[in-house]
Amino acid sequence: MPTYSPGEIADKTGFSLDTLRYYERIGLLDDIARTPGGQRIFDDDDIAWLGILRCLRDTGMPIAQMRRYADLTRDERTLRERVELLEEHDREIGRRLEELAAQREHIRGKIRYYRSLDAAGGPE
Repeated sequence: MPTYSPGEIADKTGFSLDTLRYYERIGLLDDIARTPGGQRIFDDDDIAWLGILRCLRDTGMPIAQMRRYADLTRDERTLRERVELLEEHDREIGRRLEELAAQREHIRGKIRYYRSLDAAGGPE
Protein backbone atom coordinates (compact mmCIF):
# COMPACT_ATOMS: atom_id res chain seq x y z
CA MET A 1 0.00 0.00 0.00
CA PRO A 2 1.44 3.38 -0.94
CA THR A 3 2.24 5.90 1.75
CA TYR A 4 2.06 9.67 1.66
CA SER A 5 3.81 12.50 3.43
CA PRO A 6 1.77 15.08 5.34
CA GLY A 7 2.25 17.53 2.46
CA GLU A 8 0.95 14.99 -0.06
CA ILE A 9 -2.06 14.26 2.16
CA ALA A 10 -2.76 17.98 2.48
CA ASP A 11 -2.72 18.23 -1.33
CA LYS A 12 -4.91 15.15 -1.79
CA THR A 13 -7.52 16.04 0.85
CA GLY A 14 -7.52 19.82 0.93
CA PHE A 15 -6.90 19.82 4.68
CA SER A 16 -4.11 22.09 5.86
CA LEU A 17 -1.18 20.66 7.77
CA ASP A 18 -2.41 22.54 10.84
CA THR A 19 -5.84 20.90 10.51
CA LEU A 20 -4.27 17.46 10.16
CA ARG A 21 -2.22 18.02 13.32
CA TYR A 22 -5.29 19.37 15.13
CA TYR A 23 -7.42 16.40 14.06
CA GLU A 24 -4.75 14.04 15.34
CA ARG A 25 -4.46 15.93 18.63
CA ILE A 26 -8.21 15.83 19.32
CA GLY A 27 -8.59 12.19 18.34
CA LEU A 28 -10.19 12.42 14.90
CA LEU A 29 -7.09 10.82 13.38
CA ASP A 30 -5.92 7.78 15.26
CA ASP A 31 -2.85 5.58 14.94
CA ILE A 32 -1.11 7.62 12.28
CA ALA A 33 2.08 5.78 11.35
CA ARG A 34 5.44 7.50 11.66
CA THR A 35 8.78 7.18 9.98
CA PRO A 36 11.78 6.22 12.13
CA GLY A 37 12.50 9.97 12.21
CA GLY A 38 9.06 10.69 13.66
CA GLN A 39 7.38 12.19 10.56
CA ARG A 40 3.76 11.21 10.05
CA ILE A 41 3.05 8.93 7.10
CA PHE A 42 -0.42 8.31 5.74
CA ASP A 43 -1.94 5.57 3.60
CA ASP A 44 -5.02 5.07 1.46
CA ASP A 45 -7.11 4.12 4.52
CA ASP A 46 -6.21 7.48 6.06
CA ILE A 47 -7.27 9.21 2.83
CA ALA A 48 -10.63 7.40 2.96
CA TRP A 49 -11.12 8.39 6.62
CA LEU A 50 -10.22 12.00 5.86
CA GLY A 51 -12.79 11.86 3.08
CA ILE A 52 -15.61 11.10 5.52
CA LEU A 53 -14.29 13.74 7.93
CA ARG A 54 -14.32 16.26 5.06
CA CYS A 55 -17.91 15.31 4.23
CA LEU A 56 -19.04 15.61 7.85
CA ARG A 57 -17.25 18.94 8.32
CA ASP A 58 -18.48 20.40 5.03
CA THR A 59 -22.06 19.46 5.90
CA GLY A 60 -21.81 21.28 9.20
CA MET A 61 -21.29 18.51 11.74
CA PRO A 62 -19.86 20.01 14.92
CA ILE A 63 -16.41 18.83 16.00
CA ALA A 64 -17.87 17.23 19.16
CA GLN A 65 -20.14 15.05 17.01
CA MET A 66 -17.27 14.24 14.67
CA ARG A 67 -15.25 13.11 17.68
CA ARG A 68 -18.17 11.00 18.89
CA TYR A 69 -18.41 9.39 15.45
CA ALA A 70 -14.65 8.73 15.39
CA ASP A 71 -14.85 7.13 18.85
CA LEU A 72 -17.77 4.95 17.74
CA THR A 73 -15.91 3.70 14.66
CA ARG A 74 -13.21 2.28 16.92
CA ASP A 75 -15.65 -0.18 18.50
CA GLU A 76 -17.23 -2.79 16.25
CA ARG A 77 -20.22 -3.09 18.61
CA THR A 78 -21.39 0.49 17.93
CA LEU A 79 -22.91 0.05 14.48
CA ARG A 80 -26.39 1.08 15.66
CA GLU A 81 -25.04 4.20 17.39
CA ARG A 82 -23.10 5.20 14.28
CA VAL A 83 -26.22 4.85 12.15
CA GLU A 84 -28.23 6.91 14.65
CA LEU A 85 -25.61 9.67 14.72
CA LEU A 86 -25.45 9.81 10.92
CA GLU A 87 -29.25 9.75 10.61
CA GLU A 88 -29.48 12.65 13.05
CA HIS A 89 -26.93 14.57 11.00
CA ASP A 90 -28.81 13.72 7.80
CA ARG A 91 -32.02 15.13 9.29
CA GLU A 92 -30.18 18.33 10.22
CA ILE A 93 -28.81 18.62 6.68
CA GLY A 94 -32.37 18.19 5.34
CA ARG A 95 -33.66 20.91 7.67
CA ARG A 96 -30.91 23.28 6.56
CA LEU A 97 -31.55 22.50 2.89
CA GLU A 98 -35.23 23.35 3.31
CA GLU A 99 -34.28 26.60 5.03
CA LEU A 100 -31.82 27.45 2.26
CA ALA A 101 -34.42 26.67 -0.41
CA ALA A 102 -36.87 29.07 1.24
CA GLN A 103 -34.20 31.76 1.52
CA ARG A 104 -33.20 31.19 -2.08
CA GLU A 105 -36.80 31.66 -3.20
CA HIS A 106 -36.95 34.91 -1.24
CA ILE A 107 -33.81 36.13 -3.01
CA ARG A 108 -35.18 35.07 -6.40
CA GLY A 109 -38.35 37.03 -5.66
CA LYS A 110 -36.25 40.10 -4.95
CA ILE A 111 -34.34 39.56 -8.22
CA ARG A 112 -37.64 39.33 -10.13
CA TYR A 113 -38.83 42.52 -8.45
CA TYR A 114 -35.68 44.45 -9.37
CA ARG A 115 -35.79 43.15 -12.94
CA SER A 116 -39.40 44.27 -13.25
CA LEU A 117 -38.42 47.76 -12.09
CA ASP A 118 -35.54 47.82 -14.55
CA ALA A 119 -37.77 46.66 -17.42
CA ALA A 120 -40.30 49.34 -16.57
CA GLY A 121 -37.68 52.05 -16.64
CA GLY A 122 -37.01 51.91 -12.89
CA PRO A 123 -37.80 54.54 -10.32
CA GLU A 124 -36.54 58.01 -11.08
